[in-house]
Amino acid sequence: MVASILVGMLCAHLLCFSGMFLLISRRLPGNRMGMDYFAVGNLLLASAYILQLVEGVPAWSVMSVVNHTLTLAAPIAYWLGAMRFFGRQVRLWRWLIVFSVVYGVAQLLMQWSVGPTARYAMLAATATMLFFAMTITVIYGVRTFAKDLHGEMIFFALLIGGICVLNALKFLKIVDDGLDALHMASRFQMIFYIYMSTLATIVPPSIVWLVLRRLTDNLRNMAARDPMTDLLNRRGLSEALQLYFKARNAAPAYLLLMDVDHFKRINDTYGHQAGDEVICQVADLLRSTVRRGDLTSRIGGEEFVAICLETDSEGVVHLAERLRAGVEGQAIKVAGSDHQLRCTVTIGISPHFYGAHALEDALRQADSALYRGKAAGRNRIEVANISDSISTENTEYAVVNV
Repeated sequence: MVASILVGMLCAHLLCFSGMFLLISRRLPGNRMGMDYFAVGNLLLASAYILQLVEGVPAWSVMSVVNHTLTLAAPIAYWLGAMRFFGRQVRLWRWLIVFSVVYGVAQLLMQWSVGPTARYAMLAATATMLFFAMTITVIYGVRTFAKDLHGEMIFFALLIGGICVLNALKFLKIVDDGLDALHMASRFQMIFYIYMSTLATIVPPSIVWLVLRRLTDNLRNMAARDPMTDLLNRRGLSEALQLYFKARNAAPAYLLLMDVDHFKRINDTYGHQAGDEVICQVADLLRSTVRRGDLTSRIGGEEFVAICLETDSEGVVHLAERLRAGVEGQAIKVAGSDHQLRCTVTIGISPHFYGAHALEDALRQADSALYRGKAAGRNRIEVANISDSISTENTEYAVVNV
């Protein structure tokens, strides 16, 4: 009686959260973060437990075959939903249909060749392997595709690992005791149902938390980036620098300020659409030219910033020259026209600086060097040469002509 109540409560939890996941998925634009797949997984598992309650005792029937298939199809739906959450576009029903057909045939062969005990043992063994693979995937994700969810992934790995262990124990008990091990009133089955009921209470809110965190992270990322180029804006640049300089052994940084020459003339001659195309292509070149770990930003209409980390003055000048030459040699196709536009940039380089608090001073000094370069003819690099203090505006500059 107690076991039946536990399974009934488990079904109620699963069905309620299935509806909640479905409602949430319909409110998410574009990628639904796998919430619709999680809703299907809950519905499949709830249906399996309902069939188990109706069936009562282990038996050979169509209902039992469907029950076993749904029991294993549910974690597959969860797995595919997790892949969707992390940006992998996978189909749900194709995989579920293929699995259902294959496993249904396997049940028939096992029942006719070995017997009902072997069929139930196959269910426990398959569930064990499935949850073991899921646990390994989650642990792998901690170091790769889900580094930003380190704690949450470890938590899920422990929960899924618990299901794996319980199914492995169930397999051993079936091998030793036969179908008697599956009696709903047995001590092991009670432990199993209590654990599954606990999971049904804990996991769905945890999934909702993950979705809320991902949405919050996306909003924070949108607030820190320029919508046209997806480069950091000034706020995002400052926050990224703060994170970098919090590191114990953070090296000094250099700032490159890059401005597109005669940008107003480009807009006036070819139109604002051509100007936007120039901005986007310069941004793409900047992103692909800097080293991994360097910071890139768009801080104004045609002004871009690159902050070079873990390098020296020679490396910064070399990078600046690559940027300057890259823009000069790049032909930009104007939409709606056969004409190819070419433009140039002028780059000002600040001295090295320590700490995010020095960003404004570095920008000011790079800006002064930049305007000296524009006055000297544009399409060139200017390196600011200052004494010890980076906060003094009245400094002397040495010009590096390229």
